[in-house]
Amino acid sequence: MMLLPLAAASIFGLALLLGGMKVTETALRVWAGERLAAVLAGTTSTPLRGFVAGTVSSGLLQSGTAVTLLTISLVNAGLLPLANSFGILLGTNVGTTLTTELIGLRLHRYGLPLLLASFAVWTWTLLSLEAGALPRLPRRAADAMRYGSAALAGFALMLIGFASLQTIGPVLQQNGTFAAWMAQTETRPMHALLGGAVLTALVHSSSAVIGMAMGLADTGTLPVSTGIAVVLGANIGTCFTGLLASLGGGKGGRFVALSQIALNVCGAALFYPLRDGLLAASSAISPGHPAAQIAHAQTLFNVACSLLALPIAYVRIRSFGRPRTGRTP
Repeated sequence: MMLLPLAAASIFGLALLLGGMKVTETALRVWAGERLAAVLAGTTSTPLRGFVAGTVSSGLLQSGTAVTLLTISLVNAGLLPLANSFGILLGTNVGTTLTTELIGLRLHRYGLPLLLASFAVWTWTLLSLEAGALPRLPRRAADAMRYGSAALAGFALMLIGFASLQTIGPVLQQNGTFAAWMAQTETRPMHALLGGAVLTALVHSSSAVIGMAMGLADTGTLPVSTGIAVVLGANIGTCFTGLLASLGGGKGGRFVALSQIALNVCGAALFYPLRDGLLAASSAISPGHPAAQIAHAQTLFNVACSLLALPIAYVRIRSFGRPRTGRTP
């Protein structure tokens, strides 16, 4: 009987996390329109500029996957030189950490008020433009308010989903099967890494999987060390979406997807033996706050991997010819 409410809370919380991320991503992407593609194509003349563009765009969209898919599309369309794409990929790994860092601030208590506030702002734009019941807003201001409120609503749904996932912690602590699995991951963290990779590939969102781990850690159900192993696995699993998207495209898009896999797998392999160091560093930043420690570990890991790999992006990819735009130092 205990399993039914547990499954319901898990599905509900994960659905809100995924749904909220998709709402935020869609609202901001529609608002940005073709400007985002133009910005990526026009500000990536060097890997460092691409890194900055990938970081900022992924952070604003709260989705590194969306920017990765856009990058693959631009490469396939010939609008972005292959050599210019690697900086963007490295930036997406950093920008995507904004979502979990925000969740780690323990803002979930404000989820419902934020949702109501965003609905009120969206309704204001509706009554002003379509209904004509309120003084008409300038179009630019109305668009900013409408899409901004939709993005805020998505973030509020993420916070509510995180709060829902926290409720399953006490129930899981009483479950013998889960306790046995936790004991196993303590001695075999590779199981947590593989679990994070598989689950991320299934739900197509590393932030959602890491958010689940943070919710369990905040209730003391999941050790932070296990959560860090899940982070490493999620970094691998997030490549699956890009790989699927690249299969129907050209050689350049597939190479971008395979490059992301190589970079993320190598990063996870490099830091797997250094998990204790990540735990110590994140614990020093936020002592006594398990969820924030997992978020910080993800940020430290992704920033370190991207900075270590950034010099590689400066190596010319000769097998795909010279870039058609921009310049290479």
